[in-house]
Amino acid sequence: MTRIADCFARLAGENRAALISFIMAGDPDLDHSEQILRILPASGVDLIELGMPFSDPMADGKTIEAAGLRALAAGMTLPKILGMVERFRRDNNHTPIILMGYFNPIYRYGAAKFTAEARRVGVDGLIVVDVPPEERGDLWDDAAKAGLDIIRLVAPTTDDARLPVVLEGASGFVYYISITGITGAGSATAAAVAENVARLRRHTSLPIAVGFGVKTPAQAADIARIADGVVVGSSIVDQILPGLDRHGKPALPLPQFLAPIGHLVKSLASAIAQARK
Repeated sequence: MTRIADCFARLAGENRAALISFIMAGDPDLDHSEQILRILPASGVDLIELGMPFSDPMADGKTIEAAGLRALAAGMTLPKILGMVERFRRDNNHTPIILMGYFNPIYRYGAAKFTAEARRVGVDGLIVVDVPPEERGDLWDDAAKAGLDIIRLVAPTTDDARLPVVLEGASGFVYYISITGITGAGSATAAAVAENVARLRRHTSLPIAVGFGVKTPAQAADIARIADGVVVGSSIVDQILPGLDRHGKPALPLPQFLAPIGHLVKSLASAIAQARK
């Protein structure tokens, strides 16, 4: 089994949804980003989405966009992200890592080279926001050859006729976008999410994770009663801001910088753990 499949199987046995966190690689710089990455599993995160910064993030709201710009300003690149994962794997060989971002940086790096290197350093899956199923081409073929899970995004507007096209070749889990909008913009009702998750289950046996608009422990618990995974991004990234100066640079000692992030993640993990009891 892959790390992702193993993680969801274990959590299903515990009758618990997964907490999936998103952070931007290199935000606010490489060193601090690596420290954030390391504390996430210890704080209760089950799977990690690691953002690949890009200058034109069409699906992202202000929080994630700003995080990406900070990372780019700090000199973050795809090779540095891969190195970051490789160092993480020296101490943690069980927490799945999914790289999430846009195709342009991968295209410039070379899809075959990127997917092979990603697998080598310990990446488990890819979410590439701006590559629709009809344009799967070399990237998804190369990812499949490398043994990376291909995680598809499904929107509330994806109807039953299109779902088989979107889900073809998907693996790992399905990422259901709970709102029609960008990251961090509004939240869907639990009833609407439940209806769409039930519809998705009629089309796939893969675990279903729900993201976009999940910000608080209470919202995370509501989603955890419905879905197999809960994705939280913007509210975690927001916890970086108190530790930055007006130039976007770290301005606090490391323990104080990390404390708000760890506190929020622990509260999310606790809410999810109690949600089905």
